[in-house]
Amino acid sequence: MALDIIIGAQWGDEGKGRITDLLAAQANIVARYSGGDNAGHTVTVAGEIFKLHLIPSGIIHPGVICLIGNGTVINPAVLLREMEALAARGVDVGPHRLKISRNAHLITPAHVALDKAREAHRGSDPIGTTLRGIGPAYTDKASRVGLRAELFDDPEGLADRMEIHIQGANETLTKIYGAEPLDSAAIAAEFTAYAQRLHPYLVDGSVLIDQALRHGRDVLAEGAQGTFLDLDHGTYPYVTSSWPTAGGALIGLGVGPNKVRRVIGVAKAFTSRVGSGPFPCELSGDEAVRLRGTGANPWDEYGTTTGRPRRVGWLDVVLLRHAVRINGLTELAITKLDILSGLKKVPVCVAYERHGEQLEHYPTDLRVLAECQPVYEILDGWQEDVTGARTLTDLPVNARHYVEFIAAQTETAMTYISVGPGRDQVIQV
Repeated sequence: MALDIIIGAQWGDEGKGRITDLLAAQANIVARYSGGDNAGHTVTVAGEIFKLHLIPSGIIHPGVICLIGNGTVINPAVLLREMEALAARGVDVGPHRLKISRNAHLITPAHVALDKAREAHRGSDPIGTTLRGIGPAYTDKASRVGLRAELFDDPEGLADRMEIHIQGANETLTKIYGAEPLDSAAIAAEFTAYAQRLHPYLVDGSVLIDQALRHGRDVLAEGAQGTFLDLDHGTYPYVTSSWPTAGGALIGLGVGPNKVRRVIGVAKAFTSRVGSGPFPCELSGDEAVRLRGTGANPWDEYGTTTGRPRRVGWLDVVLLRHAVRINGLTELAITKLDILSGLKKVPVCVAYERHGEQLEHYPTDLRVLAECQPVYEILDGWQEDVTGARTLTDLPVNARHYVEFIAAQTETAMTYISVGPGRDQVIQV
């Protein structure tokens, strides 16, 4: 019937898996449209924690079909490990439920080796990648020498292409970076084995979604990363190598804009990011620990994929207004409101100041952004525990004022408020 798109409205790690899991209950298909296993979504069901990296979060819902779309890059070894781990916990990941777009590109050991070599070569100024080969795989895609999942239907052709691919990468690894060469024959054999296991999962993703929409079914597009990691609209060059914005969803699934019903932006009640790059609202010391947590809980601010502690800061609505504009957000979902309970005052960044000038819009020039200081409006906090709230009126007055303030500042409706990691801990406004 319609396509709903979930977008990360910050630097990723906003809790999109929580909102995807909630909306997947009403969807027929949940589809990932960008990124690779550098993403990580955590879903908590009846106290059980599922950490997903490539497979859409909808897989936890029986009967929902999940598609890994053409805009993604897939490491078959990682995908198979994730499938096996889910199957061991009773989740059905057969080819009638999990689909792989034939046009999705493959990540190889050469891509991983090149990613590590390039980051090391940057020395003291790394991008901060997850070292999983994502960027080099997208580089090959743009250079028109990438390997697509459709090769799983042609194991011999895949082996031949893989040997050529590895030999070419070895030239770069050895002559430019001084790294050890890879064994092309062994990797070709490895991928031939992957092809035998994964070829039943191949589909034309665009056709699958089009037919579902034509037959009155609902499709949920699951975002990975966030708006400010977008290759065009993020804090370039400290970005990912794909388009985790609304436009990227259409390209990454092969769907036209006339099919879109809702574009839901997900943001934390504060701000976090991983990797390098300017971060105007970044905190340090005790305030950062207060927002980040110590890592004792699975939902503390440590990367689902990497385990790296996230950089954290107060909520930045300049950032959110940019995300609303870039994505055409129809609504916002706020997560982790419970983390702010117990604070007497809660600062919110409403503008930036640079050399005495106040900026209302997010600057695209990182040299300008690095010189920006946050202009805070200080809101009254709340002491009450909000984790048991299930309606807006259950929230303390100041917590309600906080989310209403965000909605007013961004001129965007607030439709979901997460107050804890559990499946039922979401207020639907």
